[in-house]
Amino acid sequence: MTRPHRIDGLQYANWSEKIFRQMREGGVDAVHVTIAYHETFRETVLNMEQWNRWFERFPELIVQGRTGADVRRARAEGRTAIIFGFQNPSPIEDDIGLVEILHTLGARFMQLTYNNQSLLATGCYEAEDPGLTRMGREVIAEMNRVGLVIDMSHSAERSTLETIEASTRPIAITHANPHSWHPALRNKSDTVIRALAEAGGMLGFSLYPHHLKGGTDCTLASFCEAMARTAEMVGAEHLGIGSDLCQDQPDSIVEWMRTGRWTKGVDFGEGSADAPGFPPMPDWFGDNRDFGTIETGLRDAGFSAEDVAGIMGENWLRFFDEGFGAS
Repeated sequence: MTRPHRIDGLQYANWSEKIFRQMREGGVDAVHVTIAYHETFRETVLNMEQWNRWFERFPELIVQGRTGADVRRARAEGRTAIIFGFQNPSPIEDDIGLVEILHTLGARFMQLTYNNQSLLATGCYEAEDPGLTRMGREVIAEMNRVGLVIDMSHSAERSTLETIEASTRPIAITHANPHSWHPALRNKSDTVIRALAEAGGMLGFSLYPHHLKGGTDCTLASFCEAMARTAEMVGAEHLGIGSDLCQDQPDSIVEWMRTGRWTKGVDFGEGSADAPGFPPMPDWFGDNRDFGTIETGLRDAGFSAEDVAGIMGENWLRFFDEGFGAS
């Protein structure tokens, strides 16, 4: 029997040959990688240039992925497909025409916000959420048209619900967990999760410790039980993994993620203000070689073989097929 696809809905690692080889050891067929947090358009293009160099240097390990077919081909060739995405709409600046340009360059996911208010919608750290902006509604329509998937992982509740309603195509929350399981600001209410699933969207369960019940000490059983409860609520076909793995990143990167250029201060964000760096990962998931551990945990939680295959990658692959092309 052919092993199901293994796909990670989001990582922001400090990329290296070591990590690329670990992806292959872990049988990871595709990863959605963050290539922009607060970058301008030109800075984002520079990050794409860096990825092009990695594709040239390690062609036996990684290849750019633009479609579901690219993921299948990468798997057949023993490589990992790298899918570009942004955690902020900053790469489009204030120019809706850049949506299509960036899609042409290979971007396939874009968050409408990263924690703060953007030109498009409201982030989950703002005190008030007025919902989608005028530009936000226009950008959603353009993203729908070209096949750039809307990601609301860091967005506030009203903005997320309005986006689900406004979008003519299913959206994704690539890396977040149920708020009912662990009440982090970034985690999503049952109302959002139900609306997401009813519209055909995907929720990628995050392994970032600040998103986990018990943090670093979260057990595999607790994580998989949370997935089981969510599957009972909306169906396993809407669930995947979005690990939010930040492997080998120095703690200074957290400052860029949280503060970018919008403040002269330090935004400690999730977790303790006394320890603004990256928290240790749970002992059962340290890098890309540990995806098999999650599969085992899902089986132990009572998921069928078909549902395990879906959560580990087949659901994301179906979503890629449907979401990455022009409408």
